[in-house]
Amino acid sequence: MNTAAAIARPAPVRRAPDTFAIGLMVLLCAIWGLQQVAIKSTNGALGPMLQAGLRSTIAAVLVWGWARLRGTPLVRRDGTLGAGLLAGVLFAGEFVCIFAGLTLTSASRMAVFLYTAPCFTALGLHLFVPGERMRRLQWYGVALAFAGIALAFADGFTRSPAPGTSAVAGVLGDALGVLGGIMWASTTVVVRATSLSHTSASKTLFYQLTVSAVILLALAFALGEPRHVHVTPLALASLGYQAVAVAFVSYLTWFWLLTRYTASRLSVFSFLTPLFGVAFGVVLLGESFSSRFVLAAALVLAGIVLVNAPSRPASAD
Repeated sequence: MNTAAAIARPAPVRRAPDTFAIGLMVLLCAIWGLQQVAIKSTNGALGPMLQAGLRSTIAAVLVWGWARLRGTPLVRRDGTLGAGLLAGVLFAGEFVCIFAGLTLTSASRMAVFLYTAPCFTALGLHLFVPGERMRRLQWYGVALAFAGIALAFADGFTRSPAPGTSAVAGVLGDALGVLGGIMWASTTVVVRATSLSHTSASKTLFYQLTVSAVILLALAFALGEPRHVHVTPLALASLGYQAVAVAFVSYLTWFWLLTRYTASRLSVFSFLTPLFGVAFGVVLLGESFSSRFVLAAALVLAGIVLVNAPSRPASAD
């Protein structure tokens, strides 16, 4: 197939998430929520950029092996190189913003600002992908779910941004959280609005993992993180979970879902991720939560239901 044909071919029609897709998204959000606990348990042994870079490297090797096993070509001229490199840079930038921001602001504030991503995703898809346009009721659902996230982590706004940091540094950390959310959203929009929408989930993920591995490992060496490595069984187990379960299995599943279902309706489920993160923190780390968290979870679930409500005639909207 030549490049022109690949670009000219119309994108396949995506449908609203069914029970199978919803179940998969809930499972993915649980996996991503547990990742927060895994990262916390590894920060003392591996620097954040090194940790993220190694994760991408291991997962890229696994994706390459998976593609070879299935006979899926990863290196072929199909008009996706430019979009793939852009998606990889955005993917890496997201993690740079997250890890750098967490040194300047609290985890609670970072969670709120980072999870503006589904809002930006819905906006970007609405503007650039005709088949992803949302109705007024769905926008209300996005707003309701984000309000739930803000309520869940409202305590973070009454505390100092991060120990030992100034108010100005805290604002910068918050801004990095929003920028990380924009980059996360932009990655999804690039995957849906460019030639990547025609290619396999394996190739889409391979682009992001390889590009991000190069960028993140380069940053890790520039920051001198490899000189401060303390390998422990817990760190190895955590890195293995992040590389295999998160970066390989869950991301591959996510991009596979994007080839079949509307991304705007899928992305709103990611509001569940920080709630799972809190739940796992309670169960595994003995952290506590307030009754407000239960109300916040209800708002998030209500918002997801609104976004995924059955379509109505245009005249009724």
